[in-house]
Amino acid sequence: MQDQRIPVTVLTGYLGAGKTTLLNRILGGSHGERYAVIVNEFGEIGIDADLIVHSDEELFEMNNGCICCTVRGDLIRTLHGLLARPGRFDAVIVETTGLADPGPVAQTFFVDAGLRAQLRLDSITTLVDARHIAGQLADSFEAAEQIAFADQIVLNKTDLATEGELQAVERLLRRLNPLAPIQRALRSGVALDTVLGRGGFDLDRIVMREPAFLQPAHGAPGHVHDEHCGHGHDHAAHSGDHVHDSGIASVSLSADQPMDAARVQAWLTQLVATQGADILRAKGIIDIAGDERRLVFQAVHMILEGDHQRPWRADEQRSSRLVFIGRHLDAAALQAGFVACAAG
Repeated sequence: MQDQRIPVTVLTGYLGAGKTTLLNRILGGSHGERYAVIVNEFGEIGIDADLIVHSDEELFEMNNGCICCTVRGDLIRTLHGLLARPGRFDAVIVETTGLADPGPVAQTFFVDAGLRAQLRLDSITTLVDARHIAGQLADSFEAAEQIAFADQIVLNKTDLATEGELQAVERLLRRLNPLAPIQRALRSGVALDTVLGRGGFDLDRIVMREPAFLQPAHGAPGHVHDEHCGHGHDHAAHSGDHVHDSGIASVSLSADQPMDAARVQAWLTQLVATQGADILRAKGIIDIAGDERRLVFQAVHMILEGDHQRPWRADEQRSSRLVFIGRHLDAAALQAGFVACAAG
């Protein structure tokens, strides 16, 4: 059954990455859609003056039927207010401030029962300034958080960097977030259907949309691959003991043996409860013993979702693959907990 809830797209990225340029393209387009656009700028209006009518109000109605508002207070209150307006929106777009950690914004759509009944988080797209991101990562905790939370990255301003520099930036981004596909752009010039309604948070579409999702580096049972990037510095990938630092790490686990459903549920639940504050994103496909369907899960901080997806195909190898992105991740402990979930 198709999800009838209104999809929400979160646009994030560091200062100057091109979020407002992309948002203006959406608002200025003749797309026939009615969007509710929330600019989460904490007192600043992040939309170009020629696209809005100057007003002291927090709410603006565009000439194409879109509603735009600036959040100066509680995002949940603002969303409830928009949903109470007459007429239905086709989608909601939230642009975060350039200095924001997008985690609390993403959690908003899970923690409030009223919002969860009407809205679904569709995707988080992070825009990156190709020329300046390396320096921003060296100086900013938030720049790294924004990349880690993304299910899609738009590498913007590519005309300001050479091909070699772009490839180096892409390697850096993949170390911070191996899950998110990277799309290059000039002046935020991406097709809107690659940003809106892309289903980045739709469990049934993760693998269909991203064929390379969670490809393990090796297929050995209980294999762990750990790499981390602390504020833009390159650290060698390694297995075994994890170095605790302030950088974001990605830990990949894979196993060929089937897993016990109850053990997996208990392990993941405990993991999120005890380490959720440090787990920025997690996704996984798990082979459950005695079940012909793939178990797909994802987590954002303390929020854990899981569901049975399509059956395993006869031509694909059944295995389990998980990726965790976060801070202070103990790769050895994650591996031990994962291996302990094996059936038998």
